[in-house]
Amino acid sequence: MQPSQDFDGDQDPGFRARPRTMVLAALAVAVLCLVPFCFFVVDQAEHAVVTEFGEPVQVVTAPGLGLKLPYQSVQKFDSRLFVYTPPQGEFLTLEKTAVVASGAILWRIAEPRKFFETVFDRTGAEARLSDILFAELGAAIGRTPLEAFVAKAPMTYRADALLEEVSGTLAERARRDYGIALVGVQLQRFDFPERNRLRVYARMKSERAQLSMKYRSEGEEEGLKIRAAAAEEKSRRLADAYRVGQQHRGQGEAEAARIYAEALGEAPEFYQFLRTMEASRKFMRPGTTMVLPADSELFGVLYDSDHYSGDEPDGVAEQEDTPMR
Repeated sequence: MQPSQDFDGDQDPGFRARPRTMVLAALAVAVLCLVPFCFFVVDQAEHAVVTEFGEPVQVVTAPGLGLKLPYQSVQKFDSRLFVYTPPQGEFLTLEKTAVVASGAILWRIAEPRKFFETVFDRTGAEARLSDILFAELGAAIGRTPLEAFVAKAPMTYRADALLEEVSGTLAERARRDYGIALVGVQLQRFDFPERNRLRVYARMKSERAQLSMKYRSEGEEEGLKIRAAAAEEKSRRLADAYRVGQQHRGQGEAEAARIYAEALGEAPEFYQFLRTMEASRKFMRPGTTMVLPADSELFGVLYDSDHYSGDEPDGVAEQEDTPMR
């Protein structure tokens, strides 16, 4: 009987392939576990910054699927518009009047890498913007009189222009230093401090009263000038109208005299008749009783229609001395 041969695992091919398979399987499992750490998703309203040990190595601004190394990190930032209202501040105008002002800042991230390296997040960005706005707004108010913010006259009111100047300076510094795009700055409040509000209002009321009196006196003076000019123009026009009326009246009277003269020359009896009627109409009233001599013109006209023809009617001689009622 031959002695049994010892089992030699090294000579078995299957035994030699088993550790290799285990290693490959372990590698496959490791790769499968690391795959989720190599991809990231960027939304439409986001920017992404890939960092390696805190240093930015990649910036992704387009939405979609991104690729990175497993040991790298991803910082995402909202790319939408932000509205920030910093706390109100107290400032002094050019004439040393205390005012309270506050504004609203509209901004968004323009350069994600610079934003990450300088302010890192939204809180840090708004703190920097608030500091810059406070400094620029205070400087603008300090070199401007109060009237430029409260006046109604377009030539005096300059708040919009000053705010545009502040907005331009803030936008330049925010883009250059922090990678922030400033969309706009709006003035939300401009008022007086509570402690001296009544005093300032009283002074403003007094100034407006003085201005009102000035305008009223100027208006009265101008009104007097206008009324005097109107009265002078009225007198001049009335004088011209009177002069023209007198000219026309003189021409009319001359024409009437001419017509009367022509009428007298053509029919003297009729003219004499008219003159007699006009004279009787002037001195006789209704219900008047007259006693006329028989040789008067009026008696002749009333008694005989042919008085001016020269023919005497019968019986006139007998009635010459008879009074008529």
